[in-house]
Amino acid sequence: MNIFIYDSFLNQKKYDRLLARVETRITDLGLNGKISRLSATRNVQETINNELRRGAKTIIAVGNNKTINQIINSLAGSQVPLGIIPIGENNNDIAKSLGIESIEAACDILSARLLAKLDLGLANQTYFLSNASINNRGTVIDMNKNYTIETTEKGLIYIFNLIGEQIKLPPNVKFIPDDGLLELVINTYGNKNFFTKQDHQSIFKIKKITIHNLKNQLILDGIVPLTAPVEITVAKKHLNVIVGKNRKF
Repeated sequence: MNIFIYDSFLNQKKYDRLLARVETRITDLGLNGKISRLSATRNVQETINNELRRGAKTIIAVGNNKTINQIINSLAGSQVPLGIIPIGENNNDIAKSLGIESIEAACDILSARLLAKLDLGLANQTYFLSNASINNRGTVIDMNKNYTIETTEKGLIYIFNLIGEQIKLPPNVKFIPDDGLLELVINTYGNKNFFTKQDHQSIFKIKKITIHNLKNQLILDGIVPLTAPVEITVAKKHLNVIVGKNRKF
């Protein structure tokens, strides 16, 4: 059975017509199943564990990056795949990275059921699928206890598994979200004038690092904050995901 997990923000009346359109489309495609609506008092992990015990065929996140992050932290290591129906323009870069650009496309992609087995990042005890980010200033990166990296220039640090629109890489740099590695990208934005351009980008392939920062939090999947220090590793558990043909890997 397909289990559609509706995020709590979709309980607002303004989404009723949009969700009705989704439900009509999935019924037309023969994908109908059970709808489970999240709320402030409903435990996501308990909900998903119960559905897995009942023989769920697919867990489908209906919402945004936050919805996906909540679900992967309950679904990691399961053979049951994750499907995604993105709702809203904001905080949906995970779906876009997987080739899911719209509600209509998402329903067709669920029907086609093209699967990819992807790595997950693990930040302390919390999984992430796309990336972790933090401000450069005040951040010290412990690279496997061998050496540290620190920059005082403005910018952002990303540790990513799936690349989103916010990360621009040189054309010759390729990433593979199932290679057992994460990419550490350090972007610095220096002052510019007519003669100089001081932006800089450093890229490392990593398996394990520790992030230290006394003032800024690490943000997982663009939405979940964690207080440093945070140890980041490639998780031993994987995630089966339904992806589109136009995915970015």
